[in-house]
Amino acid sequence: MNDSNLSQRLKELRNRKGFSQELLAEESGLSLRTIQRIENNESVPRGDTMKRLALALNTTPDEIIDWKIQEDQNYLTLMSLSALGFLFFPILGIIIPLILWISKKDKLKNVNELGKALLNFQISWTLLLFIYYAFLIIALFGGFNSLFSNLKTTMNMIYIPLIVMYIYNIIMIIYNAIRVYNKKTFKYKPALKILK
Repeated sequence: MNDSNLSQRLKELRNRKGFSQELLAEESGLSLRTIQRIENNESVPRGDTMKRLALALNTTPDEIIDWKIQEDQNYLTLMSLSALGFLFFPILGIIIPLILWISKKDKLKNVNELGKALLNFQISWTLLLFIYYAFLIIALFGGFNSLFSNLKTTMNMIYIPLIVMYIYNIIMIIYNAIRVYNKKTFKYKPALKILK
């Protein structure tokens, strides 16, 4: 992005917020002359200046810089649905969205946020699945064979939790894909905060 685009973006965000240059200077703690220099393309904000502007405008520094970033709801929806790869192999529910996230995280609006939320959820779900399998193996070979003596109990212990986990994951993916398609916020819960 060139500097003239940055000055245009700052003006656009300031006007959208209904701020005058003076009010933006006051809200950000910067001098009026600094605001004027940035908007007249005489200066490029960096570091702390960019953070102050973003805070005053209730946005992020990336939003100010990446003003030409495009929106593509179809890509976001595809990325949401790509997590269904877990149905073929649990790790695919992480790998496919990860590839889609990395390839477009700096090019499309909301891809970064969606990618992190989706990957945190899928990583959490996959870890829970592997912990469940580890528990079953320990129970089976660790002297708890009496738990598995009754076939009906065995079926309930092994398959019902797995079915519930898989159904929950499918519901979360489809529910959030619909929300993304309708330009609403997505909610992947519960999830460990692995990617921040």
